[in-house]
Amino acid sequence: LAARLPATYAAVRASLAMIADVRPDFSPATLLDLGAGPGTVLWAAIDCWPGIGEAQLVEASTAARTAGTELARGLTGTAVAWVGEDINRTGGDLRPADLVTLSYVLDELDPATVGPLVERLWALTRDTLVVVEPGTPAGWSRIRAVRDRLIGLGAEVAAPCPHARPCPLTSPDWCHFSRRVARSRLHRQTKAGDVPWEDEKFIFVAASRRPAAAIAARLIAPPRQAKGMATLKLCRADGTAEARTVTRREGEGFRVARRLDWGDALPAEAESAADD
Repeated sequence: LAARLPATYAAVRASLAMIADVRPDFSPATLLDLGAGPGTVLWAAIDCWPGIGEAQLVEASTAARTAGTELARGLTGTAVAWVGEDINRTGGDLRPADLVTLSYVLDELDPATVGPLVERLWALTRDTLVVVEPGTPAGWSRIRAVRDRLIGLGAEVAAPCPHARPCPLTSPDWCHFSRRVARSRLHRQTKAGDVPWEDEKFIFVAASRRPAAAIAARLIAPPRQAKGMATLKLCRADGTAEARTVTRREGEGFRVARRLDWGDALPAEAESAADD
């Protein structure tokens, strides 16, 4: 628990922040999290959207549910109900929720069960479904399959993609993001390491029943800065990916580019400024 919770929390929280950025109107009141572990998603979700008043957390592990119940003992304002079932065997008693989540679970499942599970989760989704995986080539492949399935079901891709076209990246490249997590003394002892931080790489897809605000592109790699220039690897709204170099001569476009970080959305007006 001490080894993984801080990193997975950071990944989920960053994913939700990208969603909130393009869906400022989204303010979920209910959460359904499958494969909840000790409740990591719950804490990330209520930090992003404090108005969540009801949460259903599905977790088969008794130990994880016990830990999660203890962690949430002092939580006020959100009614938490734990469901002690396997996510593929959960009955029809789950209630639809505004926000439905599945975090760091797909790699534990039989691939043949993933498609039907995604369809079931989408049916339980009133507004937005979020699936998060490790930021590895295998995790990216699983997220691509989920994304394709959801598009086929009529979902709107909210984040991180700025489009619903086929992913423009091809192996050995893959889409992922990263968050640096500070390690506490306990965390370092658990990890048997001395480095005071770790980088958690992750990938996710968020599908909504309502369209997200349009963005021109998203940074899908760390920006490379050099004197008088910045090179940005972008996934663009037209379904293409490119490395775009912005120079000091481009004025406002350059100033915007220098402030951007991996995972940030590039607003349409910023790209227009760079093109001028």
